[in-house]
Amino acid sequence: MRYNQFCPIAKATEILGEKWTILIVREILMGGCRFNELQRGLGDISPALLTNRLKSLEQQGMVVRRKIPAQKGYEYFPTEACKALLPLLISLGEWGLVWARHTILDSDFDVEFLMFYLERAVDPSKLIGTETVIKFRFSDLTEQRDWWLLVESDNTQVCLKDPGKDINVYFDCSVRTMHDVWMGDRTYKDAMKSGDLSVQGDVALTRNIQAWLTPATFANSERAPLPA
Repeated sequence: MRYNQFCPIAKATEILGEKWTILIVREILMGGCRFNELQRGLGDISPALLTNRLKSLEQQGMVVRRKIPAQKGYEYFPTEACKALLPLLISLGEWGLVWARHTILDSDFDVEFLMFYLERAVDPSKLIGTETVIKFRFSDLTEQRDWWLLVESDNTQVCLKDPGKDINVYFDCSVRTMHDVWMGDRTYKDAMKSGDLSVQGDVALTRNIQAWLTPATFANSERAPLPA
């Protein structure tokens, strides 16, 4: 895509303006490096299109591709040019919180995307012991209501089936409510007081959730109200 203009905005848009490209950069800057991990954070993108966009970013000097040692496939790492986009992406997100929230639909509250980001949000160093199991039950879902986060040492993974271990913390709420408290639209205290959220489990973990389930990047940013 070329605009044939010397304007630096036009030149930047030639690199970043294709559909999905900015979100791919977001995932890489958030720590995603393997193809399947990038796909998880992007949802509906086709493997062929993701491959094409990654190839383009590599050609533009935005990412470096490296073979995974002793395995099939590649890992993708941000270059300095890519890392320099982080403040711009944060500013873009803050703009969206103020000026684009009226476009949010019920279908945007995707549980898989939410759980993927909650998986990233867990800080294992703030948990007790070498294994913690966190269960979520989403009351507004009719299928796949139950989700688990299994934290073992420094590794956190989403489980769709009961891992067969003792539950340390149990969340019961709607997808929207969990989004609201993690994103900073509501406090955990407010959501629990209203009955929209139930949190049970080890007191050492439930009394200060934000210590180990770190809030979203934009939790303290200025924002417009979410659509009703």
